[in-house]
Amino acid sequence: RQMCIRDRDMAILDILHFPDTRLRNVAKPVAQVDASVRQLIDDMFETMYAAPGIGLAAVQVNDLRRVIVVDTSEDRSQALALVNPEIIAKQGEETMDEGCLSVPGVYETVQRAEQIRFRALDRDGNAIEKDVDGLLAVCIQHEIDHLDGKLFVDYLSNLKRQRIRKKLEKDARQGGDKTQRRRAI
Repeated sequence: RQMCIRDRDMAILDILHFPDTRLRNVAKPVAQVDASVRQLIDDMFETMYAAPGIGLAAVQVNDLRRVIVVDTSEDRSQALALVNPEIIAKQGEETMDEGCLSVPGVYETVQRAEQIRFRALDRDGNAIEKDVDGLLAVCIQHEIDHLDGKLFVDYLSNLKRQRIRKKLEKDARQGGDKTQRRRAI
């Protein structure tokens, strides 16, 4: 079902930036999908689209619920909200350039599973299980990593990670430009 997010009051949330230690927090499972979870989902979509990005985890907006939103389409037509997502099968390998809304302006090559099967609850609390591949599979893996306190820079060498940390710290001190050059996960 396609979600219409234009009908509600929404807020653009602040996105945490690496090396903020709150990005290392591990999200807790959602006991029940209720109005507060649906509001979080709507706010996360609004934030992700405004950034602009193709995925966002609740941890990135300093909310410790296991919630992610993704939309890999160009026209915002494939909005997918996942509550308590988990990967139950992986297959193949794919190498792709990844960016992250919490690591603005940085794009690096990361290797992940090419195909995954995931299980989650949708925005209405219904159980879903699905096989996906390509960019959507990469995006879901990236966002679930966030829920586990892991960032895509953790897949890079220590040297690259330190270089990125120093660049972002310098940008923050100088009031650097936080805009993305292209959509990030």
